Amino acid sequence: MAAIHVKRAFKYRFYPTDAQAAELSRTFGCVRKVYNMALQARTEAWTLRQERVNYNATSAMLTAWKKSEELAYLCEVSSVPLQQALRHLQGAFTNFWQQRAKYPTFKSRKKSRKSAEYTSSAFRFRDGRLTLAKMADPLDIVWSRPLPEGSTPTTVTVSQDAAGRWFVSLLCDDRPVMPEAVNVAVGIDAGITSLATLSTGEKITNPRHERKDRERLARAQRVLARKVKGSNNRAKARLKVGRACARIADRRRDFLHKLTTRLVRENQTIVIEDLTVRNMLKNRKLSRAISDASWTEMRSMLEYKADWYGRELITVDRWFPSSKLCSVCGTLQGRMPLNVRTWTCDCGATHDRDVNAAKNILAAGLAVAACGDGVRPQRNLPSGQRSVKQETSRPQRSGAAAQPRG
Repeated sequence: MAAIHVKRAFKYRFYPTDAQAAELSRTFGCVRKVYNMALQARTEAWTLRQERVNYNATSAMLTAWKKSEELAYLCEVSSVPLQQALRHLQGAFTNFWQQRAKYPTFKSRKKSRKSAEYTSSAFRFRDGRLTLAKMADPLDIVWSRPLPEGSTPTTVTVSQDAAGRWFVSLLCDDRPVMPEAVNVAVGIDAGITSLATLSTGEKITNPRHERKDRERLARAQRVLARKVKGSNNRAKARLKVGRACARIADRRRDFLHKLTTRLVRENQTIVIEDLTVRNMLKNRKLSRAISDASWTEMRSMLEYKADWYGRELITVDRWFPSSKLCSVCGTLQGRMPLNVRTWTCDCGATHDRDVNAAKNILAAGLAVAACGDGVRPQRNLPSGQRSVKQETSRPQRSGAAAQPRG
C-alpha cells in the first residue's frame, strides 16, 4: 500500500513565563474582540442594509479599527492571530450556508475556548525551540513525543483550557505508518452499558468516566456556587471545577483513542450506525449517560484514523432496524423496548440484542460496499411513494440560511 501524506496536529503542554502568559492572555482577548466585532458587523450589514460582507471586507475593517484611538491596543499583539480569527469566522459562515452548522455566535470571555492561531510568518521553529511573535524567549514545551522526522510546523495554535493548563498544537505534514492489510470486517453497535459491541461477540465495557468523578465534580460546583461573583475565591473555585472536568475529558479521550486505534488496526472494513445523538440527548433519563459515552467523538476518531491508515468506514442509516432483525433468518420483529436484552426468533435462534444488532449492521454495510444496496427500510411517503435510502457518509445538519454567500 502506497504511503500517504496527511496534515496532523501534535499537541504538547508548555509552561509559559509570567511575561509570556500575560502576552498570550492579551492575544486571546484581542482575538475574541475582533471575532465578535466582525460577527456583529456582518450581521448588521445584512439585517439592516442587505449588504454582503466577506473576509476581505472584515480585514479592511480590522485595519481601520487598529487606527482608532479606542481600539489602538489591537496593535500591541501579533496581527496574524487577529487575521486568523477573521478566517475562522468566514469558515463558520461557510458551514452555516452549507447547512453544516448553526449561525455563528459571539465568543464569551468566561465560556469560550481561549486560543490563538499563528501561521509560519508569526513564529520561529529552530532546533526544537518554538518562539512566537512579540516574544523574546522560546516556549518551555514538554516534548512528550517527537515530531515527524524532517517535518516543520506550518501552523501553531496556542490554547489554555478551563483547568488553567497551557497547550501548543503544531500542524505538520506526516506520513503515517501503514498497518498490514487484513481481510477482516467488523460491525459496531454503540451502547451505554457496553460502549461498543462488535459483530464478533466482544463487548467493550463503558468506563463511565463522568459517573466515577461525579461526586468530586458536584462538590466543586457547590463550592463555586457559594462564592461571591467577581471575587478571587470564585476564580479559584472555578479553576477547581475546570480541573475536575478536565480529568474526566482527558480519561475519556485517552480511552477512545486506544479503542479506535485498535479497531482501525485490526480491521480493514468498519461498519457503524449513523446515530442522531442530538435528538437522543433530549431523553432526560439517558442524556447524561449518552453524553458520557461520547459516541460522536468515537465516530470522528474512526473517520480520520480510517482515512490515515487506508481503512474503509461505512455508515449505515439510522433507521435500519438492526436490533429487531433476526441475523439468522431475516425476520423483522415487532416493537422491542430497551429493557429487552435477549430475545428468541420464530426460527428458534436466541439473540443477544447488542450482538445481533452488530451482526446486522455488518451485513448491511457489506451490502452497501458490494453492490450499493439500500440499508434503510421502505417507508410510505406523503405522496404514497416508497422510499429506500442509502447513506454512507455523515449527514449535513439543517439550518436556515440568513445570509447569501459572500
